[in-house]
Amino acid sequence: MLEQARATQRRILSPSSDEKQLTDDIISLATRYGRYGYRRITAMLNNEHGWRVNHKRVARIWRKEGLKVPKKQPKRGRLWLNDGSCIRLRPEHRDHVWSYDFMIDHTAEGRTFKILNIIDEYTRECLAILVARKIRNQDVIDLLFQLFILRGIPEHIRSDNGPEFTAKAIRKWLMRLGVKTLFIEPGSPWENGYIESFNGKLRDELLDREVFTTLEEARVLIEQWRREYNQVRPHSALGYRPPAPEAVLTVITS
Repeated sequence: MLEQARATQRRILSPSSDEKQLTDDIISLATRYGRYGYRRITAMLNNEHGWRVNHKRVARIWRKEGLKVPKKQPKRGRLWLNDGSCIRLRPEHRDHVWSYDFMIDHTAEGRTFKILNIIDEYTRECLAILVARKIRNQDVIDLLFQLFILRGIPEHIRSDNGPEFTAKAIRKWLMRLGVKTLFIEPGSPWENGYIESFNGKLRDELLDREVFTTLEEARVLIEQWRREYNQVRPHSALGYRPPAPEAVLTVITS
């Protein structure tokens, strides 16, 4: 009757009553966790902040507020056995396969320090991070000894061929405890993908974003990140649940 195209007639959508609060919570989380995408933020909203929200709604607000949406990553093939590669043992249960590896960073004055990361490949939990100017063979043994007492002895430990891991003292000590050592092929970090992925997250979310004025400051911040990684940070491979969420004991009084 009005001779107007149907494409010009649209219903004006009114925002939900909780839209502003949800937007504030999304911005707050995105500000605190600058390297998280909207899917991980959605998981944190649902797991920790009492929301029941669809990731599509979070994505809409994410774009509306001008937040960065990570580009879609290309699909990657699984690490199957290939000619010339080492045997890739798949973790099947907790404490089946641990991985450890070194990273290097530096304090503000330019002095370097080393970081030893140890993870459980099955649970993705970071068991310990050692930060020191120098880490010797005995330091590796001492840290593993503490973990063995607190958590138990794993069946296998995977690492590269660095001198700290292939040292006779470490191999002999592990063999005496019944722990089998798995070494990747030289120059093939992709064969130790679990710990390499963890190293990348630590580098991207903390080391590249912080200036450490002292070694002690680096230890405190890295340990704080480790606890947050285990207890808070949603892990996509675990259904966007943290590797070791903190348990809250509720006491019921009569």
